[in-house]
Amino acid sequence: MSADGDDRLTLEEQVCFTLAVAAREMVSLYRPLLEPLGLTHPQYLVMITLWERAEPVSIRRLSTLLKLDAPTLSPLLKRMEAAGLVERRRDRADERSLLISLTDRGWSLRTAAGAVPAAVIERLGMSLDELKNLQDVLADVIVHAQRNRPSVDGSEPGQAAGEPA
Repeated sequence: MSADGDDRLTLEEQVCFTLAVAAREMVSLYRPLLEPLGLTHPQYLVMITLWERAEPVSIRRLSTLLKLDAPTLSPLLKRMEAAGLVERRRDRADERSLLISLTDRGWSLRTAAGAVPAAVIERLGMSLDELKNLQDVLADVIVHAQRNRPSVDGSEPGQAAGEPA
C-alpha cells in the first residue's frame, strides 16, 4: 500500500476489469435475443454495419468500421457466407480487394433484428439518457486509449521511432 493509503493494485480499482466484465455482461444480454436469428454477437455487429450501408463493403473498410483486424474478421465472414447471410466477391476495380454484401437471407434478418435494441435496453433497465452518457464516456475512453497506446515499434506516444526515451 502507498504512503497515503491509496492502493490502486486491487481488482476493484482496475478499469480494465470493470470494462471486461461489463462487456461480457452486455454480450450475455444479447445472446438469447440473437440465437433465434442464428447470429453471434460479432456476426450481429457485421450485419448492422452492412444493413447501414446497403452496398458492398470491402473487408478493409469493414475491418476499420468494426475495429477488428482482418485475420479476426475473415473466418467470421466465411462462417456467415456458409450460413447464407453474406456473399464475398472480388472487387472488379481492384482484384486484390474482397467485397462483402448481404444476401437476400441476410437482408431478411433485418426485420427480426429490429426488436433487439429495444429488448436489450429493457433488460438492462437503464434510461436512454444513461445509456447515451455511458456510450459517450466509453467513446472517450477509446479515444484516450488509442491516442496514448505505445507504437508497434515500442516507442511511447508522441515519441519518434528510434528516439531515446
